[in-house]
Parts: sequence; structure tokens; C-alpha cells
Amino acid sequence: MTAISHRYEFVFLFDITNGNPNGDPDAGNLPRLDPETSRGLVTDVSLKRKIRNFVTLDKEDVAGYAIYMQEKAILNQQHQKAWEALGLPPDAKEQYKKLPKDEAKARELTAWMCRNFYDVRTFGAVMTTGVNAGQVRGPVQLAFATSVDPVVPLEISITRMAVTTEKEAEAQSGDNRTMGRKHIIPYGLYRAHGFVSAKLAERTGFSDTDLELLWRALANLFEHDRSAARGEMASRKLIVFEHESAMGNAPAHVLFDAVKVVRTQAEGEASAPRRFADYRVEIDRESIPAGVSVKELL
Repeated sequence: MTAISHRYEFVFLFDITNGNPNGDPDAGNLPRLDPETSRGLVTDVSLKRKIRNFVTLDKEDVAGYAIYMQEKAILNQQHQKAWEALGLPPDAKEQYKKLPKDEAKARELTAWMCRNFYDVRTFGAVMTTGVNAGQVRGPVQLAFATSVDPVVPLEISITRMAVTTEKEAEAQSGDNRTMGRKHIIPYGLYRAHGFVSAKLAERTGFSDTDLELLWRALANLFEHDRSAARGEMASRKLIVFEHESAMGNAPAHVLFDAVKVVRTQAEGEASAPRRFADYRVEIDRESIPAGVSVKELL
């Protein structure tokens, strides 16, 4: 497949109601927060995980769309597949730790990983861990998502009408209850920025077909990711900027500044937003430089 020939940036808006969009394991799984502004955070890694999961479901068993960074995967075994598929013998002393001395064969190892793993040719990967398959700088990158307004995490007590062991049951005289807690935010609208480099796509083979799959994944990111903590998450807006050239026709920050998310609530109404309708998304199309077009894919 031919690599994309245009550069892209995008603004992705998503929201959550009474849930935890991205818990912090270093803080008891509290929703991630910027401590200075109290705005919520969702990491790029979390969003990429959901994209990978969508591709796994959408392209199950389709050649060229395997996922390298699978949950519970052993990465060196993924690298080993490339060596074995190309019939490359390991160095007698170093085993697979070094790439083949033949540069063409070394490049072919990395190219095999790009051809066969969607997330390698999309996000890139460092594949030099033990079994060496090179490293790739991916054409698609995502920044942290930040909530448009400050969010207030709540700690909710929950009750499980069961216990784990007989000893616990005896201690409770048969009451058999287990108390627990979960963390939620009542509502949050999050904004993430993304970047797609055509020049880096040339190195990995990231194609227009791959790009369309990325857009489809973002639009449906949460439809197959429901859980008790993320029961109501939704993709709300996907605004894409397409440059006429591979190098780009304008700085990314100028394009992002053209997208404003503003509150629709009238003065005197409740100050805390609780739904997407409490916001309005505006695109200042007159400020977009020549050579860049804008599309609303969602």
C-alpha cells in the first residue's frame, strides 16, 4: 500500500458521565488531574490502547493488522516472528541481540514488523529489547487529553453482597457484605490533539486505508470499551485539518487555536456542566491558512 502524501492534525473531543476515564495507579486509581488547575487528564497511552483494542476487534485475523502491543504480550516473541518469517539466522555469539550486519536484511526486519503490525506502522515502536527488530518512529502521535473545565472527583462507597472466604463470613456472622469504594467524576468533556506526519509515514508504509481506520477507531473508541468505570464515555467531535503538502502548510498550534470550545449556559444557570449540550464547538475557518482544509468527521 502507498503511504499517505498529506500531513494532518486533528482535534478529538470526548466526554464521560459518572465514571473514571483514566485512573492513576499511583493515586489509588483516582481520575488523573492537573493539580494546579484541577482539569482532568487522560494519557496518550490510554487513548492508544483503546485504538489498538478497536483495531483488534474490527480487523480480527486480517493480514497486516495484527497488534504488536497486545495486552499481556511478550514483545521479544513478536520480534522473533520477523526473524523466523524472513529466515534470518541469528549471530552465533549474540543470538538475536544485534541486527544482521547486512543493512538490507536489517531494514527488511523492521519493514516486516511495519507491514504486519498496524500499531507499529502507526505509532512506532522501540524493538531492540533482547530480540532486536530495530526501531520505528511512528507517523501518528497523540497528546494528553485535558478536560475543558475543572473536574471534581468523587469517592463513592459501594457494597458487595458477598465475601471472598469462609473466614470473612464467620467474622460477620453470616452478614456477608464487603465494602468498597470507586472514584468517579460527574461529568467531563476532554480535548485531545493529534498529529499525522506524511514524511514519517513514508518510512513505515502508513497508508490512506490505515488513516481511514484511525478515523473510524476514534469515532467508535468507546463503543466496545464499556465497563463499570466507563459506562458512559462517548466520542463527540473529530475535527481534521488536511495539508496540501507532505511537509505541511501551517504550524499545528495555529490550526488548534482555530477550534474553540465554549460554554452555552446562560448567566445565572448552574455553573457545573453536566452534558455535551452545555458546550458549543466553534471553528474559526477564516483564520485557517491557505493550503489547509478542515473536515468534521464526527
